[in-house]
Amino acid sequence: MPIETPNPPKTPDPADSFPHTGRIAGIDYGTVRIGVAVTDPEQRFASPLENYTRRDEAADAAWFKRLATEERLVGFVVGLPVHTDGNESHKSFEARQFGKWLVELTGLPVRHFDERYTSAQAEALLQEAGFTSKRRKERLDKLAAQLMLTAYLESSRLGEGSSAL
Repeated sequence: MPIETPNPPKTPDPADSFPHTGRIAGIDYGTVRIGVAVTDPEQRFASPLENYTRRDEAADAAWFKRLATEERLVGFVVGLPVHTDGNESHKSFEARQFGKWLVELTGLPVRHFDERYTSAQAEALLQEAGFTSKRRKERLDKLAAQLMLTAYLESSRLGEGSSAL
């Protein structure tokens, strides 16, 4: 007869498996351009890194593999574009597919995080700073990625979980 333990082992929560230290990349997903921001190794702050203009699957794969290696990443946070009411959109589906592709490609964990309003916030900040339309376009996606990644880091510190939407 098996002996029951009073406290069976807890099944690990997938949210707990996302690294809490090491550099992570924030991804502002787009079908043409992808904004990328990265954290410091302690995940205290996020900095805009660059905008990547998509080419084809092979070139994209090579770029993201190189990014993961060169930046010594331990994970990705992919922005999830949801409607203002919180419902997911077709772009949300595409962002989730992109996240799955990143996991398969790099073997690194991916979390999704609500990115509502980050592009609008980035645009407003760039306009306020006096950037021309051309210079705003050059910076918009990586700044949106930074804003989203910063919000993710803050929510993680506040114990709001991984916000795995």
